[in-house]
Amino acid sequence: MATAHPLTATTDNTSHANPGRPTRANAEAAAKSSPFRHLGPNWYASVMGTAIVATAGAGLPFDVPGLRTFCTAVWALALAMLVALLAARAVHWTHHRDQARAHLLDPSMAPFYGCLSMALLAVGGGALVVGRDWIGVQAAVALDVVLFSTGTLIGLAAAVAVPYLMVVRHRVDPSQATPVWLLPLVAPMVSAALGPLLVPHLPAGQPRETLLLACLAMFGLSLLATLVMLPMIFARLVTGGPLPLALTPTLFLVLGPLGQSTTAVDKFAVAAPGVVPAPYEGGFAILPVLYGVPVMGFALLWLALAAALVLRARRRGMVFGMTWWAFTFPVGTCVTGAEGLARHTGLVVYDGLAVALYALLLAAWAVAAVHTARGLVSGRLLAAPRRVLAVPAPTTARTT
Repeated sequence: MATAHPLTATTDNTSHANPGRPTRANAEAAAKSSPFRHLGPNWYASVMGTAIVATAGAGLPFDVPGLRTFCTAVWALALAMLVALLAARAVHWTHHRDQARAHLLDPSMAPFYGCLSMALLAVGGGALVVGRDWIGVQAAVALDVVLFSTGTLIGLAAAVAVPYLMVVRHRVDPSQATPVWLLPLVAPMVSAALGPLLVPHLPAGQPRETLLLACLAMFGLSLLATLVMLPMIFARLVTGGPLPLALTPTLFLVLGPLGQSTTAVDKFAVAAPGVVPAPYEGGFAILPVLYGVPVMGFALLWLALAAALVLRARRRGMVFGMTWWAFTFPVGTCVTGAEGLARHTGLVVYDGLAVALYALLLAAWAVAAVHTARGLVSGRLLAAPRRVLAVPAPTTARTT
């Protein structure tokens, strides 16, 4: 007798004795059809990508009528998205714990837990940059304190927990290395870049210096971890060829630690005067140029390489997936990095670079937002990941 493949076989466990009564199989089927079941932590990337549009736009080197209002409105949208997504993820963890655990044990999904931290930090930092225009300075500071503290703790936990899981539970080899592995390691760098915004709102003396040096420590933590991981990713590209089409946009994630670290040294230099002793204050002042200029140079090199590979993938049939949000936040960090270099060097070329990158950010955000909205309405983005037959055992792959 022929038997069905385990991936396509169906069973009928409906009770014929009492067809009106829900059965356990019915309940399980209903749970698996829930739109919250496959809502993974990768969705926080949409909040990050929206928030960076607001904060990056606020620092542009010119005053366009209505730009500030636009940025504040985008920040408010990011805040609303964050609240909605936190609620949806709470439902996911409450009713679909098996799937939540599966995400943690999936080496392709677990790194996205770093996005939760960065989403909280991005919205909190945006509150101080532009949100204060609508909610007031005191409310903005209070909101940022909560989101920065929570996001930093989650980011530090993810920076340890995800690599730990990769070592002891996940089974990966060098051929599986992708820029997604950088996500939990970049989260502390986002804290480093946004923490200095809170320094002026702390009592003078040790509280301010402690926060600033804690941000510097997180800068080092993230930078060194990135320098360990990045060679593996580049080696994978050179020896293994281009990434799968669905994962090609993740190449832009490499821009995140580059642009964010350049932004961080700019914020250190702004916050340091009067906070750290005089000899060290001067050291913070030179970091934006001595560190930021060469790192931004490498960021532009990587941007060109990643863009070429994305265009190649697009010609070969790459379609929209949630990985397209990788085109937003990392590019936004390069915008804020270029804005900082413009302030510290006085060079018009960095003003022009910031404007050009912001135009790219806006275009990427608009495309990702429209396609995401369509995918939500159709239900495609909340459906179960497509199954991929592998040898010797079937696996699943998230392509949306």
